[in-house]
Amino acid sequence: MTIAALTLSVGLVSSNVACAQGAVQAVRGAAAGAQAKVADGQAPLTAGPTDKEEVTAPGKIDADAPREFTKTESGLEYRILRKGSDKKPTARDTVVAHYKGWLDDKSIFDSSYRRGEPIPFPLRGVIPGWTEGMQFVGEGGMIELAIPYKLGYGERGTPGGPIPPRANLHFVVELLKIK
Repeated sequence: MTIAALTLSVGLVSSNVACAQGAVQAVRGAAAGAQAKVADGQAPLTAGPTDKEEVTAPGKIDADAPREFTKTESGLEYRILRKGSDKKPTARDTVVAHYKGWLDDKSIFDSSYRRGEPIPFPLRGVIPGWTEGMQFVGEGGMIELAIPYKLGYGERGTPGGPIPPRANLHFVVELLKIK
């Protein structure tokens, strides 16, 4: 091996080591950031980050919020991130909520936070997974929902819209008010 080839090989090895060290530092930094968010009352949600926006609970969560989901007979999965009051909506109520929704591939398809305004809606007029899930959280609380496609937009999705056929949906919802 010539001196030039040896110098090139050593340079490539040094460059690869520096890249590996940088990657390790980036992973450590991301882990520290996630730990800081949890310590600060923000929980990373099931989907993780997207390239557009981080999927985290927008606002404070309870320190004792569960990491595991509860599964109902219908297949809906939920976890209460912030308990709120004892007042919970019924399927006949209208609620005012802030929410963020994303698909299994972590792409956010809708967010009232992006629009800067909470949305009022009757629980009878939304997908079945929302109607069922919102009845578990108290006014002022926050819930994360994992909705199977059969309780969402079903076999068709939203034709021409952002939700494909048979899409499972994920939401974090802050229940601001029950009307």
